[in-house]
Amino acid sequence: MKINLSHGNGGTETTELINNIFMKYFQNEYSDMEDAAVLPFPEKQLAFTTDSFVVKPMFFPGGDIGRLAVCGTVNDLLTSGGKPLYLSASFILEENIETDTIEKIAKSMRIAADEAGVLIVTGDTKVIEGNGGLIINTAGIGTAGGLSLKKILEGDVIILSGNLGDHHACILSQRMGIQNKISSDAAPLTEIVKTLMSAEIAIRGIRDITRGGLATVLNEAALLAGLSVQIDETSIPVSQEVKGLCEILGLDPLYMGNEGKMLVVIPEHDAMKALEIIRKCRYGKNAAFIGCFAQGRGVVLRTKIGGLRNLPPLSGEGLPRIC
Repeated sequence: MKINLSHGNGGTETTELINNIFMKYFQNEYSDMEDAAVLPFPEKQLAFTTDSFVVKPMFFPGGDIGRLAVCGTVNDLLTSGGKPLYLSASFILEENIETDTIEKIAKSMRIAADEAGVLIVTGDTKVIEGNGGLIINTAGIGTAGGLSLKKILEGDVIILSGNLGDHHACILSQRMGIQNKISSDAAPLTEIVKTLMSAEIAIRGIRDITRGGLATVLNEAALLAGLSVQIDETSIPVSQEVKGLCEILGLDPLYMGNEGKMLVVIPEHDAMKALEIIRKCRYGKNAAFIGCFAQGRGVVLRTKIGGLRNLPPLSGEGLPRIC
């Protein structure tokens, strides 16, 4: 069955769509079809975030737009050092999208939510004219953990949780019909943060590395900390397949988007313990030290041949949109 404008009318067709697909996968004790979900909450500060996802193609090696939406929202919540708890999920459906397609995406979202330990508790559906596309907006709420990049100090060490550029390279490969084995890294990083916090590692700050890439995120961190960042090119993990694609297309992994990577800033005395913990986590086996914070301003890369390269934040579009 294809979606048509009647599915967005708020009547019978809308109810059938919600009941037959979305409630099939998102039903829980709090999702009762009211306009707002009433949720139990500990007496702590809240972490709240929202994001929208428009990736094309909707399905790709390693994930789909639904998994991307859940993982992206969860990872944003994790950057405070808290615990993600609840998500909303709103769908803007274009006419002619197949209900089977919507169901695959909803099922994928449920699997990702279960893995991340969150519940999808409310949402909305709208239908617009079009030719089978889909946009997802999510919002997330959790407890806040009190981490902030403003707390970074001189000498703090930067850990990158894994290989750069996998998601960006995957989406570009799919769009351009390039045959390779590159898969998206879309993943919820709950285990990494939870394990570090449980081990009482003195984390200064966390950022997930999405659009704009590592270089842009490091510039934001340096600005907030009032310090400079010094990183080593030889320490930055990038897979051989992504390196090869970058050479062909003239791309720089430092500016490529990711959907399952984060940087973690740790005091030097806890850095080795933190790295060992991250490497034992499901999505952290390729984690590496890549640099540290120092006096000054901006981000500087020490190249493979020993030179120094300034890394400004991404300016303009720069690269094709991948989320």
